[in-house]
Amino acid sequence: MLTDSKLKALRSRATLYRVADGQGLCVEVPIAGAKRWRFRYRYNGAARMLSLGVYPDVSLLSARKRRDEARQLLGQGVDPSAERKASKEATGLTFAIVATEWLERRDVAPATAAKDHWLVNKLAIPALGHRPIAEITSAEVLALLQQFERADKLETAARLKVKLSAVFRYAIATGRASNDPTIALRGAIKSVKVKHHAAITDPRKLGELLRAAHAYGGSFAVACALKLSPLVFVRPGELRHAEWSEIDMGAAEWRIPASKMKMRAEHIVPLSPQSLAILRELYALTGRGRYVFPSPRTPTRPMSENALTAALRALGYDGDTMTAHGFRGTASTLLHEMGYPSDVIERQLAHKESNAVKEAYNRAQHLPERRKMMTAWADYLDGLRMGADVIPVGHRVGMDA
Repeated sequence: MLTDSKLKALRSRATLYRVADGQGLCVEVPIAGAKRWRFRYRYNGAARMLSLGVYPDVSLLSARKRRDEARQLLGQGVDPSAERKASKEATGLTFAIVATEWLERRDVAPATAAKDHWLVNKLAIPALGHRPIAEITSAEVLALLQQFERADKLETAARLKVKLSAVFRYAIATGRASNDPTIALRGAIKSVKVKHHAAITDPRKLGELLRAAHAYGGSFAVACALKLSPLVFVRPGELRHAEWSEIDMGAAEWRIPASKMKMRAEHIVPLSPQSLAILRELYALTGRGRYVFPSPRTPTRPMSENALTAALRALGYDGDTMTAHGFRGTASTLLHEMGYPSDVIERQLAHKESNAVKEAYNRAQHLPERRKMMTAWADYLDGLRMGADVIPVGHRVGMDA
């Protein structure tokens, strides 16, 4: 057995030599340089050796403790050398490596993917990218989020926190980290005040908006998109990315692929006669290309994300009055007030069903009812636009026909 006095008395020789302590632990004395602790063992019949540190930085007591930990691993059938290598590799995995891997494995709509890439690559990686992901602390994450909080960019801070948590959870699931440091930050930064998309829900004011939209004097493609938006009430991103290959004029429906949908499921939009009339007129202009609403600068790309917003502003509607996304809220509110079944409306809005079994069952449900509802809704909007009397709340147009 070694003692501190024996260790101090050991001197270098012409060749390297080792002195045993017990149970595989020994001290190695090189020709020159510091003494080193070694643990000699056998694994699967082969002789192996594990370095346990330099003496006196690692004391005799610490070396014995490390030996005991290695022996415990052997008792569990684990090779201590392989375990250390795996641990070093995990420690060396930086946030940038894991976050990039997480981004590449995501199966989300293009717009969501673009936002995720911006949040991770532009905001998170410059601050945390160099750090081993398993060593990142809650304090480090908080310091990053507080930069945006101080700049009053609360929504950015909130969104970034969500994406950081997703990366850490992926690291945990793949064995590269053991905890999510964002969990401890609940309440540590200011909450975002929920602001719903502004939407006109007064029928008479909606009639005014529809008349203004039909008189819009800008780009013809944008004018058509503006007229079609209230009729189909899809998300603005889904509308501007519409492709002619997705539209079946004969069947009077638009099938939006799952890859373009927020909920990653194909969505069918029944097309009313009014919607088809707008699309047929537009087909003469853009039908030879891919997109229904192409960019005026680059026809191989869809129109700008801000095109509809700019058109509404040109018509005198600010962001607190009406938004492009607000057509969804307009339709939802008025259709509910007219007495249409909530399941039919929610299905047409492509909202996700909270019950997974019900979601699978309902995926292709309500289509006949939705066709009737969409045609009746288009007729209702025509009535408002032409100044007809407002249909009383609770009157279900066309559903009983």
